Amino acid sequence: MMRMKLFFKKNIRIILTFFSVMFLQFVILRMGNQAGQGYLSEEKQEKVYIFLQLFMVGGIAAHILLCEFLKKNAVIRRILMVAAGVSGIGAEFLLFSSPASAVYLAVTYTTVFSLGLVVGAVYLRMAEYASEKNNIGICMGIGYSAALLLQFVFQLTWQIVPVLAVLLPVSAVLSVIFLKERQAPRLEETGVERIPLSGLLSSLAIAAAMLLFVSFYSGYIHHLQVATAYSEFNVYTWPRLLLIPGMLLFGCIGDLREGKYIPLASLCVSVVALLNAILVEKPGYYWLNMCLYYIALSAVIAYYNLTFWKISLRSRHPAVWSVAGRVLDSILVIPLCLIQNSNISGSSILSLNIAALIMIIVLMAVSGGFNLGGMVTEDFGTSYGGVKDPLTALGERFGFTPSEQRVFRELVETEDKQVVIAERLSIKVRTVQANVTSIYRKTGVNTRSGLVQLYHSNRS
Repeated sequence: MMRMKLFFKKNIRIILTFFSVMFLQFVILRMGNQAGQGYLSEEKQEKVYIFLQLFMVGGIAAHILLCEFLKKNAVIRRILMVAAGVSGIGAEFLLFSSPASAVYLAVTYTTVFSLGLVVGAVYLRMAEYASEKNNIGICMGIGYSAALLLQFVFQLTWQIVPVLAVLLPVSAVLSVIFLKERQAPRLEETGVERIPLSGLLSSLAIAAAMLLFVSFYSGYIHHLQVATAYSEFNVYTWPRLLLIPGMLLFGCIGDLREGKYIPLASLCVSVVALLNAILVEKPGYYWLNMCLYYIALSAVIAYYNLTFWKISLRSRHPAVWSVAGRVLDSILVIPLCLIQNSNISGSSILSLNIAALIMIIVLMAVSGGFNLGGMVTEDFGTSYGGVKDPLTALGERFGFTPSEQRVFRELVETEDKQVVIAERLSIKVRTVQANVTSIYRKTGVNTRSGLVQLYHSNRS
């Protein structure tokens, strides 16, 4: 019990942040999918969800551009606060308005675009948190599961709209309120080996193959539902709750040995799902296939999230790669919709499943994807050959926290005042002061010049 309390005390901010942005996504995309009903033709209405995903990607791209071209974190934070406000207000409008109007469509796409900005920021924050080797996997699992469960409750009982009307703006605020401080050092601050572009592209290709596999499997399930006129369990209702144990399970696996087992676990689930799909048309196997579909989906979501969160800060553009899996997920909605609305036979869908699975195995074997831990386990501050730089060595020797480590670097490598350091690290001056006091206490040194001398003595 004490260990659990310590876990939540340490990780509550990141869990709340991820929970909030996922809850907003689930609710806004569900309401947005109804946009144009009674206003658009049936053919155009079917394309609304595709455009929702594309506008989400557009918002994420806007966040990437902010990170690339705006150097002042304070300006980016203000923009994110505005985007979160637009998301919350837009969600309120969608909640209380009729979808049968052009205004509803316009507000929907504006809200989703603004939400994309916030999603990009939250995913970058998750990547920064992952670099500290914390329990990022279980934090992801808890946040995702709580958001899914809460959205499912409201989906069943929309009569509790007043409660949802309060939760939506609260979630919008929570999704950005803890993004004020950049907790992890950037690559250029550490001297860590940069991941080559080929390695990043290999991870992207594996994630794409996995998502295609899940899309094909979803299409296969969809065909079965159509064939039975949805007389059996509907994959789009309560079976979605199977994502909860799946995300918790694969989140825990992702925290074992720096995520080394996630690729293999995801592949195993895909193989089991594919083997069972062969038996799907036999009586009694339909429910089992729905379960496997959502377990496979949770494995893929965990895979692409954890993979890119853990490697993105070792790339030249962390804002791009931290959200690469989420962008892929949105883009691949297009082939998924094409499959679901096509006349492709079940056997053809199964053949596509097999092809996607073979692609996953080949890509993992060629790129080293079976050993994800080998790609991401190097400490920030570790150079070629596994030799740690003096700053990292001193930090471990004296037990500095990540925040203290960053402040210590500023103290010994610059002559800037604490106000300037606080601005550069995007933290409060009193946070810097508290870190300095703790550094003095841990090292036994009482002056900044003494810290500089300690640092240089360890470099020689």
